[in-house]
Amino acid sequence: MTDHVAPVSDCSVHSCDYNHDGCTAYAITVGGTPDHASCSTFIDTTATGGLPKVLASVGACLRSECRHNDHLMCTAHDVKVGPGAEAADCLTYQSR
Repeated sequence: MTDHVAPVSDCSVHSCDYNHDGCTAYAITVGGTPDHASCSTFIDTTATGGLPKVLASVGACLRSECRHNDHLMCTAHDVKVGPGAEAADCLTYQSR
C-alpha cells in the first residue's frame, strides 16, 4: 500500500468553482465511467469553493484499472485535470 498522496499539479478547467489559478480543493476524487476517468469533485455553480491557497491532492481514486491505483489511492507523481469527455477529466489516468 502506498503512503504517497498525489498532488494536483495542474487544473485547466476554469469553470470549476475550486479552480482559482490552481485547484484549491483540499482533495479531489477521481471517478468517471468505464471509458474515461474524471474529477468527481468538479462543480460549476455561482459559488466559490476551496481553500485560500492551492493545495489539492487526490484523496481517493475509484479507477481500480488505472496503473497508478494502489488500494484506491493514486501513486502517480502528480495529477493533471483538464477538459475531455467530461468537463473535468483526470489526464494522468492510464489503463493497465
